[in-house]
Amino acid sequence: MKPIPVAFHIGPLEIHTYGIGLALTFWFAYWYFSRRLRDRGYRNDWVGGMLVWVIVAAVVGARALHVLSNLSFYDANPGDIFAIWHGGLSSFGGLLFAVPTGIWQTRRRCPELRTVEALDLVAPVLMAAWAMGRLLGPQLMVAGGGHPTHQWFGMYYAGQVGKRLPVPIFQAMEDFSIFCVLVVLERRLRRWPDRTARSGYPAGGVIAVGMVLWGIERSLDEHLWLGEDGHLGSLLVQVAGIALVVGGAALAVITRRRWGAWLGQGAPGGRPEAASEPVEVTAGTGGDEPSPDGVRSS
Repeated sequence: MKPIPVAFHIGPLEIHTYGIGLALTFWFAYWYFSRRLRDRGYRNDWVGGMLVWVIVAAVVGARALHVLSNLSFYDANPGDIFAIWHGGLSSFGGLLFAVPTGIWQTRRRCPELRTVEALDLVAPVLMAAWAMGRLLGPQLMVAGGGHPTHQWFGMYYAGQVGKRLPVPIFQAMEDFSIFCVLVVLERRLRRWPDRTARSGYPAGGVIAVGMVLWGIERSLDEHLWLGEDGHLGSLLVQVAGIALVVGGAALAVITRRRWGAWLGQGAPGGRPEAASEPVEVTAGTGGDEPSPDGVRSS
């Protein structure tokens, strides 16, 4: 089996499959996030402008961290620093630049949307887009495979000798699984107000779980399938994954405390149901008045 072509020509123009995959992924993220905003009652006319800033920040950050992680190679080959069509975009570098940019643009363009709520809304979008991007990006680029393997599921990748672990396919399945977990969690959380006859539950739980799960996934993938012992880039990815897990766990603790305070509001003994439970009154006869606890006095 030959490697998947990473480029083709339309006349004199060379088209790279990696770039097409990234473009489709960004379009999907735009469409899905806009739809989620609309379904929650927020306007979404600002998403396009925000996404332009996020894309630029993500590409710059992803490329910058990749170059820093492989500085010895790019010091000897400075002409390849900007050759992103050959791959070489760090996920964590993209997040490091894109997330603050997205928060800044969201607060500027849609101030009625709280930051934590926006992060909860975007968490499933990121996981779905990441799953799609793994298949349309690294799977179709130069050196997109993982460690060498002789297993039947190994694949050939351009720029790599022998069969390789199809890590982009593995990661796509992992990211889609995390997406499913986040969607199920979100639906369960949204049912809580119906149970308590209240609304406006504390946000933060969805993004916290997403951070923990994706941090674990990314660190293990780098350690088991992609990384090289002693390589700076591999070490940075694993450390960043651990930091993401710690940050997500801390946010989960904070959100849990906020849930405790939210559930305890407006009800004696911290039972929100008590605030909405009707008092059963038994009709009396002969002028008997019902007692406060709903039991007819005799």
